[in-house]
Amino acid sequence: MRVGVLLALTMCFFEVHAAEPLNKPDFQDSLQAFFFKTNHAEQSIKPSFIEFLRASATSRQVIDRFLAQPVWTQYDPELGYIQNNYTGRSPVAAGIDNSATISTLQKNGARTAFMYAGVSARINTYGDSITQCNQVNDGETWQEYLAGHLGEPVRNFGVGGYGVYQAYRRMLREEASDHGAEYLILTICCDDATRSLFRDRYPLTRTWGDAELRDRELFGVGVPWPNIEMDLRSGQFVERNSLLPTPESLYELTKPAWFVEHLKDDLALQLALYKAGAIKDLNRKAIDKLAAWLDFKFNWESKDTLRNQAGTLLDRYGQFATVAILSKARDFSASHGKKLLVVLNLTTDWTRLKTEGMRDDQVVVDYLKKENFRYLDMNEVHLKDFLKYDLSWADYVLMKRYAVNDPTGPGHYSPLGNSFIAYSLKDKVVEMLDPKPIPYRK
Repeated sequence: MRVGVLLALTMCFFEVHAAEPLNKPDFQDSLQAFFFKTNHAEQSIKPSFIEFLRASATSRQVIDRFLAQPVWTQYDPELGYIQNNYTGRSPVAAGIDNSATISTLQKNGARTAFMYAGVSARINTYGDSITQCNQVNDGETWQEYLAGHLGEPVRNFGVGGYGVYQAYRRMLREEASDHGAEYLILTICCDDATRSLFRDRYPLTRTWGDAELRDRELFGVGVPWPNIEMDLRSGQFVERNSLLPTPESLYELTKPAWFVEHLKDDLALQLALYKAGAIKDLNRKAIDKLAAWLDFKFNWESKDTLRNQAGTLLDRYGQFATVAILSKARDFSASHGKKLLVVLNLTTDWTRLKTEGMRDDQVVVDYLKKENFRYLDMNEVHLKDFLKYDLSWADYVLMKRYAVNDPTGPGHYSPLGNSFIAYSLKDKVVEMLDPKPIPYRK
């Protein structure tokens, strides 16, 4: 039995496994459980990868609606999409007590903030919906709690559904503007590492079930965006820009041939769909090349474990991509006189970490330590926090204390949860700032 914890908008989940777990917890499987109507894994007849791509074309009406009446996302030529002003209680945005949430933007694209709004900000934050703080109001984000304590503003450039690479690209853009900051916080959560790899997630959204809800609420997260992936000839990671850089070009998504032409060699997408049980085949030659570069032995003879192996390889692919992105982020920060703080949260299975001391993000953690990054591991913070309360481990992992809870299960961090993040961060932030924030000056 698998209990999914809906913690970061649309794709960010933590899983508890009562049965034998996969090699790594699959956050996207929990998304499928949230929206799913069809169990691809149990289908007797599955399409090939190419057939699945051809069937992924959408209608002009869906694109028309997205461009004319965006919901919580809006089209962006460079980044694919960014946040939009939104007030409501949709399945992906309802707040505590099933209240509507208010999420609005300032003119500079950051989420609306009230604490010390007239003061020049020296801290900008980037990441996915854990940074954006989905399911709470503008004044209930961890940035606002942190700003209130420090006595200075903290800008929020988080975007729900982003991967590490997309957050990095947002960072490059904002830091080149007149609202760039000296101190940067980059949060990596959940399956952000694998999101970085996809050229276009729209085919993957087909495994999320309810087509009407998907195309109304989640179409934006499926438009092509910039990504990072491995060049199989050199073993080096290469950066790619969005395949569809104008609103008009989005209508290419109505053409089956476009999906085949541009995504047939997207190995991350192929591995994700195979892991989800949505397709029947893998490109063995290409997968073996990728696995060799990542020092991973793919056992094709073990038919019963191929899906698990595909998931494990995809995760490893994402971890090494994250290392490449962090190297770029560090170099950018140093060359522009900025200081970077990296935050890890929900990047590993807490139960395995607690009972076995094993991490799913070990590649990234080892890199951060080796290269002397300034970072905070919220996974370890949560383990220590558990010991303070009279809660069962199952209840703590399900975030009954810190998450927005509704009949479908726990969601993103609640206002209390965001306060917990802020005060967990404060020591690292205060240590980084020079001069110190007013409350810490002697």
